[in-house]
Amino acid sequence: MAAATAHSWFTVLTSTGGGTSRCSLSSHRLFSTSLRPSSFFLPKASTQNQNHNKNVLKKSSEKEADKQKFPQRSKNEGPFANADGRSSTNEAGRSQLASIKSFGLQRKGKGVLLDSKEQQVETSSFQDAAFLNAVVKVYCTHTAPDYSLPWQKQRQYTSTGSAFMIGDGKLLTNAHCVEHDTQVKVKKRGDDTKYVAKVLARGVECDIALLSVESKDFWEGAEPLRFGRLPRLQDAVTVVGYPLGGDTISVTKGVVSRIEVTSYAHGSSELLGIQIDAAINPGNSGGPAFNDDGDCIGVAFQVYRSDDAENIGYVIPTTVVSHFLEDYERNGKYCGFPCLGVLLQKLENPALRACLKVPSNEGVLVRKFEPTSDVSNVLKEGDVIVSFDGVHVGSEGTVPFRSSERIAFRYLISQKFSGDSVELGIIRAGEFMKVQAVLKPRVHLVPYHIEGGQPSYIIVAGLVFTPLSEPLIEEEEDSIGLKLLTKARYSLAKFEGQQIVVLSQVLANEVNIGYEDMSNEQVLKLNGTRIKNIHHLAHLVDSCKGKYLVFEFEDNFLVVLEREAALDASASILKDYGIPAERSSDLMGAYVDSIEQSEATNQQNFGDSPVSNMEFGSEGLLWA
Repeated sequence: MAAATAHSWFTVLTSTGGGTSRCSLSSHRLFSTSLRPSSFFLPKASTQNQNHNKNVLKKSSEKEADKQKFPQRSKNEGPFANADGRSSTNEAGRSQLASIKSFGLQRKGKGVLLDSKEQQVETSSFQDAAFLNAVVKVYCTHTAPDYSLPWQKQRQYTSTGSAFMIGDGKLLTNAHCVEHDTQVKVKKRGDDTKYVAKVLARGVECDIALLSVESKDFWEGAEPLRFGRLPRLQDAVTVVGYPLGGDTISVTKGVVSRIEVTSYAHGSSELLGIQIDAAINPGNSGGPAFNDDGDCIGVAFQVYRSDDAENIGYVIPTTVVSHFLEDYERNGKYCGFPCLGVLLQKLENPALRACLKVPSNEGVLVRKFEPTSDVSNVLKEGDVIVSFDGVHVGSEGTVPFRSSERIAFRYLISQKFSGDSVELGIIRAGEFMKVQAVLKPRVHLVPYHIEGGQPSYIIVAGLVFTPLSEPLIEEEEDSIGLKLLTKARYSLAKFEGQQIVVLSQVLANEVNIGYEDMSNEQVLKLNGTRIKNIHHLAHLVDSCKGKYLVFEFEDNFLVVLEREAALDASASILKDYGIPAERSSDLMGAYVDSIEQSEATNQQNFGDSPVSNMEFGSEGLLWA
């Protein structure tokens, strides 16, 4: 199993009109039965910036060996991570050849020949269908942050995708289609005019984004799509969008192959997904999938590529879409899917059930719970959850689904909203009881996406401090030590707002002589006070009145600076390196301690006790 999962990864596919290429930026473990490489792809569109993408390709190839030996963790279940890479049309080498193989394409001279299995056709039955006019093409200009140099951004690049009208002046597309957007434009079918769109909400976990277009001309004669029910197995499905291979709308047909809780590559989450065998290619992302009645049953968003599998595409079902839209309507913003925050073990073994005094073949064992979750106040390790809001939970961690199916227990949790209260039926020491718990989104010690777009930072005498994040790990993975990677992958946040603060690099200056070679090291304390997050570090620096600033790192490594000399050197360092400010704008305000002093005193080792890899990597252990 370990060998199989180590060979799997998530990546983003990108395309242009002149060719295709692929790059994978980070590993993503899958429960795979194959020992051959396999991948999830987000079939988004193309980038135009060659310099930016050559750097990405270089990083991708250098990381392959490390990814095999150190898989990434999951947002909701084990070592999962998002991978988001882009490449240009003129790049050559192994990445380009791999992408041609993945698409079923063959290069011949300067042309590209399409394999018949992957051809996109516009069927005559859908040619004049009115609902096709609700599907639009998305043009997005992206400017991603530079996580290694957090005061600036990378060069911009462009991509294309698909979206569709849902009424009330709004459109739906994939979140990865408009990630780090600086400009979004949309174009209707049969129209030469591009209209500016605004991103209203972005759901990272469910990979959905809500757009609005203010122009009245855009909506003239438009008919929004209507959402249909969750389909059945073998129901016909039609995917519509603007993939590679041409500029006009494209239609592909297939059937529903499977409906189950699925890994979402962009958000590294686990939500309900529809597997189909219709072709989904770069540019299809954000486009609708229809049933035979012309109702939208979901949003195309990723595909699975493997030497042992073909024709596996994924659609976000309308249940997930409706949850996203209702969340936005309730709160005026996207708050996210909640999490129970417990680590569960299946109870398939009769002896295990007998030992725990579980009378029947039901329930899952609570092995661990997150300190930030509400269930930490009502559950104990060793409890057995046998029901969730009255729905019985099987010994394999599944619950009844529709008439004659079963689905992962996590599905019930994903149907709730942040702040909802649930009733858990548990067996504790042989006694059945019911407890109440409040659901809320999971608190990540190392986030997968940076809210607000730009990472926080503070520069002290040339020492650049920033919170550790998955995008930073992707950029600096080769220079991050194994101990810090282990902590990033497997540690749990002990309180809300906790961060791992690292010394990203040292900007050489006379005041920091002897420390120039330090990079990507976690700073633990300043003048004996344990650091909770980047804002807390800025507060400690500002409130220091002593002669020295004493930074403590792992293994008792010390960095000592004279406080007055450090302050005097700040302006010249910023000028020499062309940095606009010594800290990010979010650190300008007053620091508010969210943790009581007594609680912080008891957290002497917060963030320093990672859970074991075994608690994430086995099929028998599930994060709910």
